Amino acid sequence: MLPTVVERPRRTVADLRCERGRSQLQTMCNKVAVVHVPDGFLDAPTSVATGVLAAGTVALALRKARAELDERTAPLAGLTAAFVFAAQMINFPVAAGTSGHLIGAVLLAVLVGPWTAVLCMTVVLMVQALLFADGGVLAIGTNVTLMGVVAVGLGYGVFRLLRAALPRTRSGVLTATFVAAFLSVPAAAMTFVGLFVVGGSDVPLGPVVAAMGGIHLLIGLGEAAITVAVLGAVLAVRPDLVHGAAHLRSATALASRRPEPAGAAR
Repeated sequence: MLPTVVERPRRTVADLRCERGRSQLQTMCNKVAVVHVPDGFLDAPTSVATGVLAAGTVALALRKARAELDERTAPLAGLTAAFVFAAQMINFPVAAGTSGHLIGAVLLAVLVGPWTAVLCMTVVLMVQALLFADGGVLAIGTNVTLMGVVAVGLGYGVFRLLRAALPRTRSGVLTATFVAAFLSVPAAAMTFVGLFVVGGSDVPLGPVVAAMGGIHLLIGLGEAAITVAVLGAVLAVRPDLVHGAAHLRSATALASRRPEPAGAAR
């Protein structure tokens, strides 16, 4: 009797790309939270598109940030950018084999304004990529899009909506900040998922969302807690420096004006 020969099914190029995509995604999920995207993760057209979007946003931010900065807040922008730079280099455990780090988008936006936040985040990401190989050099545009455009834009938008709806108090500002910071992380993660599906591999959308979505909800809680802790400390000492708490500055100024005693000389 002749031995039976079992032929293995032929693997197509699409199958190989799909397996490669799953491997890349699993590697990123097991190492750290979204971002910083390395070189070669996305195809050239997707990388170019995100680079153009990032460049256009930064150019607009260079003009808009002038209205947000003055001699009092400019030093705070530098200090906050330095803090975010250092905090992004430190990972905190989230689940078995997975860690996350602060993005800092909402913290920057609430403290110094959204346009200044875009510029600060861009500088942070460029220094990390060029000097520390944290994120790809060719992927700087992608990382700026994720953390500087999406996380800052959506996060600050949510913050403003909640700030208008909540009581105009310090607690209201911190609550709005917590929710905005929490949502900014999965928003950036889901944007990355979209880019990865479009320009990264043939991996189906469902498994990608499942792999990235849940873990980044946990990371979002860490992001929100750190952001509120830092912002709360600044509000307790110098609320006049916080861009997103201008109404608190006005209330403090009015409270500090004591009425003159009746019959006082004028």
